[in-house]
Amino acid sequence: MMPMMGMQPQIILLKEGTDTSQGTPQLVSNINACMALADTVRTTLGPRGMDKLIHDDKGHVTISNDGATIMKLLDVVHPAAKTLVDISLSQDAEVCSNA
Repeated sequence: MMPMMGMQPQIILLKEGTDTSQGTPQLVSNINACMALADTVRTTLGPRGMDKLIHDDKGHVTISNDGATIMKLLDVVHPAAKTLVDISLSQDAEVCSNA
């Protein structure tokens, strides 16, 4: 019997209560979450872009039509949508740092 060269078993550690769903239902969930986030920002784009009024739980009110600002203020918990928020914030940071 030949030894397994370079192949190690994959061990994945997850926090207790972590959702490990896979397959088509998870794919549909990811798509729906990302589309909901895109729909939130979509109306701020273009020459007829509208402002969004965001009221947080601390009582702060923000009015903005900047997508990165809106995404930063949203409390996103879905992992796929959270990735979009992180991408938006890193892109905004890169553009602002080079301005």
